[in-house]
Amino acid sequence: MIYTVTFNPSLDYIVSVDHFKAGTVNRTNAELLFPGGKGINVSIVLSNLGLQSIALGFTAGFTGAEIEARLADYGVRSDFIHIKEGLSRINVKLRSDEETEINGMGPVISDDALEKLYQKLDNLNAGDVLVLAGSIPSSMPSDIYQRIMARLQEKDIQIIVDATKDLLVNVLKYHPFLIKPNNHELGEIFGVTLSTDDEIAEYAKKLQEKGARNVLVSMAGDGALLLTEDGQIMRHAAPKGKVKNSVGAGDSMVAGFITGYSQSGNMNDAFLMGLCTGSASAFSDNLATGDEVRAILNSL
Repeated sequence: MIYTVTFNPSLDYIVSVDHFKAGTVNRTNAELLFPGGKGINVSIVLSNLGLQSIALGFTAGFTGAEIEARLADYGVRSDFIHIKEGLSRINVKLRSDEETEINGMGPVISDDALEKLYQKLDNLNAGDVLVLAGSIPSSMPSDIYQRIMARLQEKDIQIIVDATKDLLVNVLKYHPFLIKPNNHELGEIFGVTLSTDDEIAEYAKKLQEKGARNVLVSMAGDGALLLTEDGQIMRHAAPKGKVKNSVGAGDSMVAGFITGYSQSGNMNDAFLMGLCTGSASAFSDNLATGDEVRAILNSL
């Protein structure tokens, strides 16, 4: 089974306004409402591609109930821990001449609630896949990724980590199956600016030397690069299309990689499926569907 963890899920309220002006009444010309969070995005795209997963994490209040209901509409199973106080956050994304985001806080996660998550994770079995993605709420331990991976280290679980900076670097000693920084995040880790494929491959190798098994680097309009644990370097340009929305494209790439690898056990298939799935989401107002991904795959 595939499990995703989203510590601070959200309802993403996306509004479009012509020529937004601060300090006055603005009226929307389009509105969208989605369940949000990196792990949740992975679960939704997995479902769109025909794979079942279980979404874990924390929800609270009526917004939390709506997140779970909307996930069910996508065919995603969830097993969230319900927080008695507070509300799951609402993130407002304003599309106008410039894009603006206002992200909510979410509920406080208590030690008791965290222990309940540990107990759920303890039930994972060898061969399961666990996706740890996104930031950590301020009420949780900053080393929660490390704690989870240390706890599961002896279980032969394929753990995928999509995080940034220290959150990512500090878990490499636990040998995650896959990490997915983008090229800018990869450069930030080492304090450099990466301009060429050779440079990206060189610094991906440094993360591998620190413990990562496979390193998938997304490069937006420049495509992606995969460094596999057996030393292969795979590189592909981005499929052609009009970018509508980059939110969720990286999460979609992770979901596509998991799908491709689960279907064939082949890294090249996983890489191409990940690339096309990320692009399909970028070319859509919503997250990638199976038909959209297949259409891009067939165009390569």
